[in-house]
Amino acid sequence: MNTLLPDFMKRVILMLFVLFSLPSLGQKQVNKQSGVWLGYFNQTRISDKWGIWLDLHARRTDFLDRWSTQIIRPGITYYANDHLRFTAGYAYARSYPAAGLHTVRPENRLWQQVLWTSRQKRLQTQQWIRVEERFNHKIANDALQDGYNFNFRFRYLLNLMVPLNRDFIEPNTLFFAFNDEIHINAGKQITYNLFDQNRLFVGLGYQFTKGLNLQVGYMNQFQQLPSGNHFNSNNVLRVFVFHNLDIRSKK
Repeated sequence: MNTLLPDFMKRVILMLFVLFSLPSLGQKQVNKQSGVWLGYFNQTRISDKWGIWLDLHARRTDFLDRWSTQIIRPGITYYANDHLRFTAGYAYARSYPAAGLHTVRPENRLWQQVLWTSRQKRLQTQQWIRVEERFNHKIANDALQDGYNFNFRFRYLLNLMVPLNRDFIEPNTLFFAFNDEIHINAGKQITYNLFDQNRLFVGLGYQFTKGLNLQVGYMNQFQQLPSGNHFNSNNVLRVFVFHNLDIRSKK
């Protein structure tokens, strides 16, 4: 796993360098927005090898003015060991239109993920690679149409957490959180936006119990739209709750 990561990241960095270094065919336009993202992540381990994943999201745009996105994402997790796990699941998302439009677009999504963690003194890390198969309902003239647009999306997340008042993140620990997640599109219907978006987050977290923490901070979501020369830069207040449960029977 660790030997594959550097090659993967080199390809991503090279692709981004080429993408933003080449002159665009049209003038680059960046639309700046603000928003609030609320999220709840639950991982429940039910045996040595199996567990359940669930995350829920409620996102508002123009800083609480209107809905942006709602997502429910369950999954089944296989634990290779305490630091490596594989998850597969389904997600249902609702994407709300821009101001002045009315049609909410539903999306059905399959997803697969490999997640690995490490824990050292003064540093805790989490990484994942996720693959998504996205079925977005077609929309034309502010109305749903028959059929779906399909594409793959590949995501890589690096999450770093540094305890501020203890050597390790444990109950009653305040910590600094940094993470970055890049999204890459693929598929026949992807023409100009191979790069989908990047999410950069910095904030503070508090570990209440062994399995429960709250993270609050600033996130910048930089997204390339399908036209290729239009981008969204979204400044977000992000509030996420992470809840890990272990209900394995004690022998």
